[in-house]
Amino acid sequence: MENEIIRRCRAIAACTEEPGFTTRTFLCPAMREVHALLCGWMEQAGMSVRVDAAGNLRGCYAACAPGAPRLYIGSHLDTVPHAGAFDGVLGVVLGVALVEMLAGRRLKFEIEVLGFSEEEGVCFGMPFIGSRAFIGDPILDPAVKDAIREFGLDPSLLAEAHSADDVLGYLEFHIEQGPILESLALPLGIVEAIAGQSRLQVQFQGAANHAGTTPMNLRRDALAAAAEWIGAVEREARGVAGLTATVGRLEVEPGASNVIPGRALATLDVRHAEDAVRRRSVDRLVTCAEETGRRRGLSVTSRNQLDQSTVPMDTSLVGMLECAVTLAGFPLHRMTSGAGHDAMIVARRIPAAMLFLRSPGGISHHPEESVLAEDVAAALKVGAQFLEEVHARLV
Repeated sequence: MENEIIRRCRAIAACTEEPGFTTRTFLCPAMREVHALLCGWMEQAGMSVRVDAAGNLRGCYAACAPGAPRLYIGSHLDTVPHAGAFDGVLGVVLGVALVEMLAGRRLKFEIEVLGFSEEEGVCFGMPFIGSRAFIGDPILDPAVKDAIREFGLDPSLLAEAHSADDVLGYLEFHIEQGPILESLALPLGIVEAIAGQSRLQVQFQGAANHAGTTPMNLRRDALAAAAEWIGAVEREARGVAGLTATVGRLEVEPGASNVIPGRALATLDVRHAEDAVRRRSVDRLVTCAEETGRRRGLSVTSRNQLDQSTVPMDTSLVGMLECAVTLAGFPLHRMTSGAGHDAMIVARRIPAAMLFLRSPGGISHHPEESVLAEDVAAALKVGAQFLEEVHARLV
């Protein structure tokens, strides 16, 4: 079964809006091909299928009796540009496979497999459109509504994308997208929290001038100041356990080889499982930037773009997932997700849990992204055991 799951993920990867690469953004034409493939597999597994007004694909497997509560299993179907074959999609395909493994057996709860329409935020700079619609967050952006209409859906019916009222929880399988599990030689990891994030823009404003005629002691070089500060960012992250801090983009003006940079605009991304730790580091780094500017005769301004609190996973679901991992015969490893996922949005409304699969080479958001067949088999075994745990605990 694990090889078939990998084959299906690669078949979905071939559904793309950019020949030669896997690129699939919110409700692009290629998403219809993805829906057709998944719809076929879902119906073969005995599921009823629909696409809601946010473009989320939803396959429901009925319980042994009407009026039963529902367990959701899902992830996202969109990608970043030039993506791999497994980010997001693997979680949806695994959900369908778990229903297939029931071979017609009905449990005390319904299972709904969700393929969220958008998580990455490529088109509108606004991620999690699918999962936010699922929890009832209003979609107000006219461009998003236009895209929904162009796909043949009706944005006035977005309320129908909401989750059911009687819900047991949400389980998301996902590749780790990092190197930790591989470094520990572990196939799986249980996510106990999704790290909080701070994103800022920091601007160093100096004075552009001639590179050949301005003495070094009279310069107000914005890029030199930014470079000094970037070194401090790395030292901060290395000095605080569990912290990541990244300057991922730097814009320099005027940008000529013979002109002293007068302006440098840097991004800052800081993440940690504990919000207080993250925010203290952000404060220190902003203060450091300001002190660097004063010492060099520059003005420094910073602008907050995101302050996302850490999202803990549901303790009860995590406990059942731990039981499932143990009973399936795999070592337990709890970890924090440094990346954002649909589970962090869903957790605002219903209990959520996540299981990571090892990412070979720690590679993700890249065509070389992969999974190991034995890890997919492990996730299937744990998922099946998790369903049994939920079934056994229901009266």
